[in-house]
Amino acid sequence: MRLPPRLPEHGTIALIAPAGPIELDIEAACAWVRARGYTLRIYPGVSLAQGYLAGSDEARLQDLHDAFSDPEVDAIFCLRGGYGTPRLLDKIDFALLAQHPKPFVGYSDITALHLAIARHAGFVTFHGPLFKSDLLTQKQAPTESSLWQMLRGELRARDLLRHPPTWPLTTILPGQAQGRLMGGNLAMISATLGTAYELPSDDIVLFIEDVNEPLYRVDRFLNHLRLAGKLRGVRGVIVGDFAGIGVEQMTPLLLDTFQAEGIPVLAGWRSGHCDPNLTLPLGVQVRLDTTEQQLWLEQDVVA
Repeated sequence: MRLPPRLPEHGTIALIAPAGPIELDIEAACAWVRARGYTLRIYPGVSLAQGYLAGSDEARLQDLHDAFSDPEVDAIFCLRGGYGTPRLLDKIDFALLAQHPKPFVGYSDITALHLAIARHAGFVTFHGPLFKSDLLTQKQAPTESSLWQMLRGELRARDLLRHPPTWPLTTILPGQAQGRLMGGNLAMISATLGTAYELPSDDIVLFIEDVNEPLYRVDRFLNHLRLAGKLRGVRGVIVGDFAGIGVEQMTPLLLDTFQAEGIPVLAGWRSGHCDPNLTLPLGVQVRLDTTEQQLWLEQDVVA
C-alpha cells in the first residue's frame, strides 16, 4: 500500500459529498478550515440533493474524480455518510485515483470507498471524522487532534496510537497480532462481500464499527464474514463503537465468532459513530496487543 503525501501547511482541503445530502453553512465551513490554516475547496455536489443522495451518481462521481485530479487539492474530506456510495464503485476511474493519491477521510457509508481504493488504487486512506457531523459540530477534542496528527505526519512508524483513558478498552480475547489495518462500517463490509470491492482476506487486523444495528443483525454480518471465509485472513480484531450496543452485550457474540479461530479481540475503541471519533489509517501495517490494550504503527501513515 502506497502512502499519500502528508497535508502541508496552508494546504487546500477538498470537500465532497459522495453519499447523502445535508445542509451546510458555506461561510461557517470556510471559516472553520481557514482558522486551522487551510483553504477549503467545496465541490458542486455538496449543495445538491436528490432524495437520500447528494445529487445524481454522475455528479457525485465527477466530484470524486475532480477532487483527486486537482493538483491544488492536498486532502479530501467527505461531507457526511448516509447512503449511496456503493452506487459509484463500478464507475470509478481507479487509474486516475492511483495517479493522484491523497489523504481521503470519512467513515460510515464511505467505507465502500475505503475498501475499493485499497483494492484497486492501492494507497492508504483514513477512517476519520465527517466534515459536518463530526468536525463542524465540535466533537470532543481527540476527534480533531487525532485527525491532524495523522494527516500532517506527526505519527510515525513505531508510534503508539494512544487511546484516551477516559474511555476504557475491554480485552475480549487476549493475544498479539500484526497485519494491515482494514475495515470500517460492518454493514458496508458485509454488503460488499462477493464483489470486486470486498475486504482483503490476507493478514489483516480487522476494524469494525456500526450504528443503529440490533445485535441480531451484527450477528448476521459477522456470520457472513465467517461463511465467506474472510476470518481465515484476520489476525486480530479492533471493535469500535456500536452505537446502542454495549461491549458487555457484544461479548458473547464476539467470543462465538473469534474464539475458535484464535483471533485476539480488543473492544471499545472510540472510532465511528461516536464522540470522540478517532482517526485510523486504513491499509497501514500495525501491531495489536489486546492483552496490553495497545495499537502500534509499524510504518508511517503519510509520505
